[in-house]
Amino acid sequence: MTESLDLSRRRLVQLLTGAPLLPLAGGSLAATLLTACGGSDAAAPAPKLMSVTFTGMAAPTLAEPAKMATTTVASSLSATYSDGKTQSYTLAYQPFFITGAMVANGSGGTVLAGGYYDINNKPILDKTDAAQRQFFSDCPDGTSLLKLDAPTVAGVKGNTVFAVVQFEYTTRNVKGDSMYGMLPSPIAVLTLDQDKTTGALTLVKYHNVNTSGVNGLWITCGASRSPWNTHLSSEEYEPDASAIATNTQFANFSTNLYGDATKANPYHYGHMPEITVNPDGTGSVKKHYCMGRISHELVQVMPDERTALMGDDATNGGLFMFVADQARDLSSGTLYVAKWLQKTADNGGSADLKWIKLGKATSAEIKALADTLKAADILSVKTTDPADASYTKIPFSGKTNWIKIAPGMEKAAAFLETHRYAAFKGGSLGFTKMEGTTVNAKDKIAYSAMSYIQPAMTNGSGGIAVKGPNAGAVYALNLKAGQVDDTGAAINSEWVPVDMAAMLVGEDLPAADALGNLANPDKIANPDNIKFSEKLRTLFIGEDSALHVNNFLWAYNVDSKTLTRVLSAPSGAESTGLHAVDDINGFAYIMSNFQHPGDWEAALHGKVQATLDPLIRANYRDRYGAAVGYLTGLPTLG
Repeated sequence: MTESLDLSRRRLVQLLTGAPLLPLAGGSLAATLLTACGGSDAAAPAPKLMSVTFTGMAAPTLAEPAKMATTTVASSLSATYSDGKTQSYTLAYQPFFITGAMVANGSGGTVLAGGYYDINNKPILDKTDAAQRQFFSDCPDGTSLLKLDAPTVAGVKGNTVFAVVQFEYTTRNVKGDSMYGMLPSPIAVLTLDQDKTTGALTLVKYHNVNTSGVNGLWITCGASRSPWNTHLSSEEYEPDASAIATNTQFANFSTNLYGDATKANPYHYGHMPEITVNPDGTGSVKKHYCMGRISHELVQVMPDERTALMGDDATNGGLFMFVADQARDLSSGTLYVAKWLQKTADNGGSADLKWIKLGKATSAEIKALADTLKAADILSVKTTDPADASYTKIPFSGKTNWIKIAPGMEKAAAFLETHRYAAFKGGSLGFTKMEGTTVNAKDKIAYSAMSYIQPAMTNGSGGIAVKGPNAGAVYALNLKAGQVDDTGAAINSEWVPVDMAAMLVGEDLPAADALGNLANPDKIANPDNIKFSEKLRTLFIGEDSALHVNNFLWAYNVDSKTLTRVLSAPSGAESTGLHAVDDINGFAYIMSNFQHPGDWEAALHGKVQATLDPLIRANYRDRYGAAVGYLTGLPTLG
């Protein structure tokens, strides 16, 4: 099943066939449906879900080009229950909308899905378009699905469910010029009507969150749902404050946000925003300045509701950990960076991990520093060797810097110049695009996606020197209590990573295959979004690959060690917005978006572009639109 812009037809299909992936609340829905069919005694206890096996799909080819030009799902799963019976489920994809659509605003009107707004919440217009249409994103990303105890949104006939979705950037304006990082990222709360019988989700209200109180959002990428039911966002590729005067991207961002190329402050971006959903389907936002200013992506809060492991989607990135002072409150705590003590080098390598304390702070005190300080107040940065022993040589963003911290500015450096300060303190700043992070709570294992294994990770410049494919890897990190930092002080957490080893590794091809793939299409390539389902015992992996002609969503069972392809995104698109939800009112979902369909790269797409480009354009608003949606399935229970 593929997307359609005809949402009225889709809603009909949804009602007829839109039961979600699995009823995982103890099999209660399965028992109910079997009773309705005369297949079970009403008094019999519901069978318990014991295990799930996915059946994969082949990668689409030019034999069926339409499948390469849309989201294609030809996978299924088999569930085994405690009564010995198995049930088969055919998976499908259900979009809420294609960005650029006018959708219900909950007040009888409509709003532009993925639309951009300035600091005054006025639409940002594309002046290269004759009609000056409002900019809208083709890059939906991090998504969270949640429910509240007492929702008040009108027009919901079933259960009220909310989704928070953020939009990373827009690829181009109407003229065709790149707009990457030049617009303030929108973030929206979707009110969804959950059918009580099938679990199907229908969009009722779209609300654009007002981000003016936090100076707008900068390149929001992956996200997660917190244990306390909020949406943990991200701001990646923090703008370099030491070179901001020559940063035309940031100047354009400031112009579009404020109408002034010099007004935006680089120290206000690169933080961890948190979105709280309100019962009326609106949302509010705050930024946590005390979690480090890094290339934030997919923060994962552990079951203690205090320890956060953070992805750092950077060149010369680090593994960062934040331990909050209080549960469910990320506004104060202690920031750490890992030191990689290498054990092996081949196939992505492995290491023991030690932790270096960078500092302890509140968000309020770091926000006050960000409001008032310039880069030169905090540290001196040289990009060529100053031949001065008072400077320390460090790796930074694929290059070499020499830095000197200003007296008394250690805390400001730790939380506002985190990459540089972490390297200065001896942290291993050699990871390359460490993106998604998730946790297997039962086994106390975290998983981190390393999208690429590139020179900064292989040449030793950041304290890491492994051998691995450009196609990247997923790493497993064992979590333990009783750990100490570099000063010998106890780390107040039972969820501290103590080692790290590649678990799933991609495979580069020596030459492109017949379709143009540069990495083995039957293995992961450039993993990005990752989420773990406790009940399914499955790690879901979404790709952001410049090596696969189509990017895929994979399911990896951590017990059977089986990797299965479950979805193929449109060619040129990245698989984003991944969120595995075990139970919302008894139903399970896998949220899945994609972004920038038809973003062609000659070396990769040269064999398919001519055939697929017109199909992509027809499906996705001339390549300006992309889908926000979820995986669903039709149970066969008879």
